[in-house]
Amino acid sequence: MTTAKRSAPSLAPADQGRNRIRFPEFRPRVDMQNILYLHDPGHIPALRTHFDNPDTTVVLGEVPVGWEATGERRGLRIPDLLIAFNIERAAVIEVMGYSISEHGKPPDFVLEVASPTTARRDEIEKPGDYADFGVPEYWRFDHEWGQSYAVGLAGDSLVNGIYQPIPIHQAGAAMYWGRSEILNLDLCWEHGELRFYDPAAQRYLDTYDTTHYARIAAEDARDAEQAARIAAEAQVAELQAEISRLRAGPSPH
Repeated sequence: MTTAKRSAPSLAPADQGRNRIRFPEFRPRVDMQNILYLHDPGHIPALRTHFDNPDTTVVLGEVPVGWEATGERRGLRIPDLLIAFNIERAAVIEVMGYSISEHGKPPDFVLEVASPTTARRDEIEKPGDYADFGVPEYWRFDHEWGQSYAVGLAGDSLVNGIYQPIPIHQAGAAMYWGRSEILNLDLCWEHGELRFYDPAAQRYLDTYDTTHYARIAAEDARDAEQAARIAAEAQVAELQAEISRLRAGPSPH
């Protein structure tokens, strides 16, 4: 997708001394898309743990984004996933939103999860807004490939104020991936699930399921090791008893 950048207000330096205006409250999405494909798998805590800078990195879902907080809903967008580096995370929490003017930079990465009620805005309207904001990467994920969005996985990178599509590669019958240069991660569409892959570590970021099964596997391995140790100790005890019996000689009659 190629999206031209429209005119936008200049950034104002953050004023730490003033009382910050809070962003207006928004009702949570009524569908379950975010719950099923972002929150339930545990992607947000996994990404937060991966980047490991809790005070200066924001990894949050459904955070209003705009040039500044005015208490009004006009001019705001609410990405399903927002990631921003080297900003004051506490300030985002305090005002319940991301003020570009306050932080002096846009979010680094936003992602939308498809639903029938938001698909048109995500594909047609939001690219222009995110380009205006200066968001370097804008991604979309549709668990039903092409059902709501044109494709199941798409990403755009902002180049000279215009979004250019990020190449999406096919890795199997139901496996696709694209490289996020901002995150240094691969975003993957795998059998309708969203995954994040770390090429440097050559592993996926953990989801709740992988963490759960890894813990079970570790517990099973520990139990097996303990059982083997008990069996070995019993065998050693038997051998020692047999050696002691042989050294004692035959029993007197």
